[in-house]
Amino acid sequence: MRYYARKFAFYLVALWAALTLNFFIPRLMPGNPVDILMAKLAQRGGTVDPSARRAYELLLGTNSGESLFQQYVSYLGNMFRGDLGISVSSFPTPVSQIIAEALPWTLMLVGIATFLSFALGIVLGTFVGWRRGTWLDSLVPATTVLAAVPYFWLALILVAVLSSAWGWFPLQGGYDVILSPGWNADFIGSAIYYGTLPALTIVISSVGGWLLGMRNMMVSATSEDYVLTAKAKGLRDSRIMIKYAARNAVLPSVAGFAISLGFVVAGSIITEQVFSYPGIGSKLLQAVQNNDYALMQGIFLVITVAVLGANLVVDLLYAVIDPRTRVSG
Repeated sequence: MRYYARKFAFYLVALWAALTLNFFIPRLMPGNPVDILMAKLAQRGGTVDPSARRAYELLLGTNSGESLFQQYVSYLGNMFRGDLGISVSSFPTPVSQIIAEALPWTLMLVGIATFLSFALGIVLGTFVGWRRGTWLDSLVPATTVLAAVPYFWLALILVAVLSSAWGWFPLQGGYDVILSPGWNADFIGSAIYYGTLPALTIVISSVGGWLLGMRNMMVSATSEDYVLTAKAKGLRDSRIMIKYAARNAVLPSVAGFAISLGFVVAGSIITEQVFSYPGIGSKLLQAVQNNDYALMQGIFLVITVAVLGANLVVDLLYAVIDPRTRVSG
């Protein structure tokens, strides 16, 4: 129990530190979100008197007259109540509504693609590492080259070939605009169709890293004494490969997968920009471009909680998979 208590305490402190940084970093950026909002109103031909400007400042939490510490306390209170503020770039939409609309798109696209690349890389890495020195090893350079290719370049190449030249996939968007979003077969099928090419880009660019890591760990595991003992007992090769070598070799990859899974909610800004995908990554870029403090803080909070939560779950599972970590901890 002491092991689990220490883990929970550590992640609570990490969450507080992340929330504190989340409060201060946007306020160190140049620019004022109220000025940006006033400029948008001026472009539409509107005029704002000083009293209205003051109302916007109070609404958005800028120049409220409170000390920095008072703002910090108010910020923490609002975070725990789930009040993430009002977005400037999508005024007057609440930040929580923007995140709730964009997050499912990112979770489906990046989440499924990350899981597929991890599973494919682990399976291929297991076989390649078990049969090192054979023709299977030729897969490793090919996949690592794809992983080293600039991500945006790979995305643009796939768009040019599979969308523009061959017309297999749509060029941009998350679904057919003639459809209304909802849980029906037409919309779900359209979302899957539009998300296939972005997901394929993520899988191709990331599977090589998982394959190489698992392959190297399998090579190391096959030389361990417990694998040699299992071979001496006359156990089947498939059982030794899965139950003995792969079970131990996969542990570092599980930790890496936890970090990747946590960052799924951050989306992929490059992917969503190239394919004009309506995910959380495009909203984050929109918030940075417009000095939208509230939206940035809301997105960073979701990312932080997801990363810490994923790592906590894996730490707890690690103690179950490998009891040595619990004893040494």
